Amino acid sequence: MRIKVTVNEKVMEMEAPYDEFLADTLRKHGFLSVKKGCNTGSCGLCTVWLDGKPVLSCSFLTMRVNGGNITTIEGVQKEAREFADFLVKEGADQCGFCSPGFIMTVLAMKRELSNPTEEDIIHYLTGNLCRCTGYQGQLRAIKKYLGVV
Repeated sequence: MRIKVTVNEKVMEMEAPYDEFLADTLRKHGFLSVKKGCNTGSCGLCTVWLDGKPVLSCSFLTMRVNGGNITTIEGVQKEAREFADFLVKEGADQCGFCSPGFIMTVLAMKRELSNPTEEDIIHYLTGNLCRCTGYQGQLRAIKKYLGVV
């Protein structure tokens, strides 16, 4: 199937089998920041935005994005770097394998929630797993980034 999508503000045509998931299609087209961890939509490594909302691309069929706008971390580099600085200052940078999906979720949270509580933040991040850490450093970084310290 041939689809037309906008990825990081660039209009593209992509060829993908009907049963291919978006993470695989994006990676085939060079968007290597999109990681695959669990292949079940459970760990959040594959998070990208579709029309501004986070989706788990490892369990989202490519054919469903025809005509849509996809944003990967390459499309929000300035915001991602800004948040990454908060992670580093809190010692929560770890190995970085989960970082692209995790950061996409945090940036979406910033756009969606105003003045979230710690419970709101934890709930929003429920689908993101980090295999390196215990989340306290990440939580401190997010709260400082969102200005809800």
